[in-house]
Amino acid sequence: MMMTQKKYTEFCQSWLAAWTGNLPEKLLSFYSETAYYQDPAHPKGLRGHQEIFAYFKKLLAANPNWRWECDELFPTEKGFTLKWRAHLPGLAAFSGLDLVEIVDGKISRNEVYFDTAQLRVSK
Repeated sequence: MMMTQKKYTEFCQSWLAAWTGNLPEKLLSFYSETAYYQDPAHPKGLRGHQEIFAYFKKLLAANPNWRWECDELFPTEKGFTLKWRAHLPGLAAFSGLDLVEIVDGKISRNEVYFDTAQLRVSK
């Protein structure tokens, strides 16, 4: 059953907040045990909690103070597409897109897309 726009927005706000503060266990709690995660650093993707947690642990430790915000959220049949904006200390803010699928209240698939050249642009 598809969640409502309001429920997706609430879920998204909590999930994006979990990317800040170097709490990989908290972030991982939004993902199903068998989730698939893909981003520019892992174009072939990571599968399951063990692989995803190892990556999140390193990624969040390196970026404890970054902040993510929702620009727009578009519900889909399986979840939502998210246009986001990231704020990393010492770098200009940049934008990207996530494809998110949800099963039983947990992310089952998360594909992250952004131009990595944006990370090299200073304020």
